[in-house]
Amino acid sequence: MPNAIITLTTDYGTNDHLVGTLKGVILKINPEATIVDITHNVAPFDLLDGALAIGAAYSYFPPRTIHVVVVDPGVGTDRRPILVSGDNQYFVAPDNGVLSVIYEREENVVVRHATAEHYYLQPVSKTFHGRDVFAPIAAWLSKNWQPPSMGEEIEDYKKFALPRPKSVDGVAKGIVMRVDTFGNLVTNFRAEDLPSASPENGAMNLQVGNQTVSRLVSTFAQGNAGEAIAYVGSSGYVEIAVNKGNASRTLGIGRGTPVTLANAGSAVSAE
Repeated sequence: MPNAIITLTTDYGTNDHLVGTLKGVILKINPEATIVDITHNVAPFDLLDGALAIGAAYSYFPPRTIHVVVVDPGVGTDRRPILVSGDNQYFVAPDNGVLSVIYEREENVVVRHATAEHYYLQPVSKTFHGRDVFAPIAAWLSKNWQPPSMGEEIEDYKKFALPRPKSVDGVAKGIVMRVDTFGNLVTNFRAEDLPSASPENGAMNLQVGNQTVSRLVSTFAQGNAGEAIAYVGSSGYVEIAVNKGNASRTLGIGRGTPVTLANAGSAVSAE
């Protein structure tokens, strides 16, 4: 068997000891584990940003990869630690909806309340369950591959619906879901939401805040200097960028900004 792969997705940042401590806990339990950082720059406390981050990455990992996702504003409260078995991968996270993209995309999931405290580090801190609960669960799973030993199945796990564009009076209304490292604006429109003619002629009428985006391109380099352009990004969402620039800063637009699209495709649902 190849070494187990354990990934980490958190809002911890990298300025403190937190990420390194998670890795130490994992390696102390399973020195043979391969640890992969997906990101530690999820917006703090932001469950949607965490859900989008793990949703964009997990399917590119080998079967039996274990994904630890710690975005946990309710740490120390009665929110539950969970172990989720997907079609061929595993997820360890707080039960707060941060795995909502996984629930939406995986056809068969089994969710367990991870109550087997003999797998936890003791004593359990009220403020660092990444170290004392989630990392140990992942590490022990990578050794015994026995999800049932972690706890009973539950059906009432928390999930939220990802924001979808809505058609109102012939115009599709969406939002900017996140701003990436380059300042690109990730909307909640997908390729199927675009007007049917846009991929062929490159023309569209997208309004982001008070800014108009009128060109759909294939890639960044097709944008002129300072021009806001739209494209379908690698995660399948329509994004807005400025070639070799920061669209968020250039346009003065951030997360949550309304986005409207004229003549949207039929995939957009009506309110």
